[in-house]
Amino acid sequence: MSVKVNALDHLVINVSNVADSAEWYRKILGMEIKMFDPGNGSPPRTSLIFGNQKINVRPRDADKVEWFTADHEAAGSDDLCFLTAATPEQVVAHLKAHGVAIEDGPGARLGARGMLRSVYCRDPDGSLIEISSYQDGAS
Repeated sequence: MSVKVNALDHLVINVSNVADSAEWYRKILGMEIKMFDPGNGSPPRTSLIFGNQKINVRPRDADKVEWFTADHEAAGSDDLCFLTAATPEQVVAHLKAHGVAIEDGPGARLGARGMLRSVYCRDPDGSLIEISSYQDGAS
């Protein structure tokens, strides 16, 4: 029997300041901040909930054993694409209203299911954030 994955449950981003980053993702991308107990005696962790997905937010200098980290963790090294029902024009207006610089866009990009309309910005650590909607309106 072969193994074939069918969805992404969660991912982990490494950040320089967990509270600042979590607040940015809440304010700019509308994610819900939740604390969770990893269940191994370690301190509570921070996660960002959106749709059926979750991002765990880990301090860049987390202990590799306690946090079970990747080998080359670095804040600001992520390149993430998020889907929205908002139009690119609405995304631009929202980012500008919150003082977030637009790196690129709106522009056409190829997504997992077809053509996207994307706007790019950066999170507090400099990770590239793509905020996109499918051209056919599907989310």
